[in-house]
Parts: sequence; structure tokens; C-alpha cells
Amino acid sequence: MYSGLFPAAAFDAGCYDALTLTMAFSAPWASADRLKVANRAALWVMAVDQLVNHTAITREQAGRVVRECLSVADGAVPRSAATRFLADLRDELATAGEFGELRWLWRDQLARMLACMVRAWVWRDRNAVPTLERYLDNADSRGSCFVDLSHWIYTADRWARAHLEDLRDVSRLVQRYLHLLGDVTSYRKDVSWGDLNVLSLGVSSTEVREAMAGLAREAADLIEPVRERSPRTATYLRRQIGFTAGINGISDFDRTA
Repeated sequence: MYSGLFPAAAFDAGCYDALTLTMAFSAPWASADRLKVANRAALWVMAVDQLVNHTAITREQAGRVVRECLSVADGAVPRSAATRFLADLRDELATAGEFGELRWLWRDQLARMLACMVRAWVWRDRNAVPTLERYLDNADSRGSCFVDLSHWIYTADRWARAHLEDLRDVSRLVQRYLHLLGDVTSYRKDVSWGDLNVLSLGVSSTEVREAMAGLAREAADLIEPVRERSPRTATYLRRQIGFTAGINGISDFDRTA
């Protein structure tokens, strides 16, 4: 259906296993149908990241991917494998009755994610060395917040859907943690692919671990109040970050949550 969008060199069996296990562990109460949007959104994010960071040779090519995706998010007819996938995701979300009134938020997070992907492309192209703070401010490039919003629009309870703007703030904090965790665990791969990695920016591993520990504590503090109103939403966030940390032998979040 999406020919050429998932080259085997970047999307091997381990990649698919990690994605599906993470989502299944994050929401163990959910059936396959209820995890469908989260899995597909995560897979689409990975494919678009591949297009922007590895296929695009020029800033214009990266920008074209962004424009085409945003156009399709707004209802345009897709003209590529990436935008066909996005259109299918958009149309599946539209089967949720609340998507009409929440679409602006979904589209806004999509735009943020794509803009941050392009910014990362520019940093790499210019051999820029952003500070740790600026690097974290660009964490939307990871796309996990976009995945969370898509999942919640499709499956969340009434309270969560009514408070998605607030939940996005929590999700984006978790995303910052995952951004650093992803870099720690994929350093060698990122170096070999020429990708940005926080450990290649003059930031020591000690600084990264300290930042992760601080973000874990902040995330735990924000997640706790959510538990009273939407237990499954809180559990989803805690298990998402806990599983990702656990499979990589990092347990800062578990100690502080």
C-alpha cells in the first residue's frame, strides 16, 4: 500500500518488534483495534523522519515533505506513499466523533513535529552545535507527542479528550525524556548514519543522565494528578517511558515515579 516508504535497511524486524511491544506494554488493556492508530502513527513518524533526515538532500526537499503533509492533514488528496499513509491515518481518526473539534490540536502538533524535523536537518547540514536546552526544545522532532495525541483522540476517555491541551504539556515533557533516552541508546547508530545525537554536541553523558533524571521527576509530578481523573491515561504515560527505559537498562523514571 505504501511502496518504498519502509526500506529494509532502516525498518528491520527489530524495529517493528520494539514499536509494537512498546505500545502493547503502554496500554495492556487495549485490543489490537484500539492500538491501531497509535501503532500506525508511530510507524508513520518513523517513515517521515527517514524522508526528512536521510532522503532529503536539500532544505527545499525537506520543506516540500512538510508542505505536502500539512496539506493532506488539511484534507488535500495525497500524492505520495507518505501522504497516502497520513491520509489513511487522518481518515481513521475521523471515525472518532470528537476528531472534528480536536483536529486543530492534532494538526498543530503535526506542524510542530515537522518543523522540528526540518530544524534538526538544518542543524546537521550546517554542522551546528545547539545547546542542551535548545536541543531539548526541539524534542517534538521525536514525534511521540503526535502519537500520544492521535491515540488519545481515538481511544481516550471523556475526561482525557476534554483536557488534551493540558495532557499535551505532560506528553511533551515525557517526550523530552524519551528524546535523550533515544540518543543514549542509539549513539553508535546515529553516528554511523550521520544523525544528530546529544552526545555528539559536546554534552557529557553525566549531563545527559542528570537532565534525564530531572525530566523523569518533573514527568512523575505532572502525571500523578492525571491519575485521579484518568487512571489509564496516567498509566499509559508512565508505562510508555518506563518500558522504554527498562528495555535499555535505565531506570531513573522508575525510581522517581
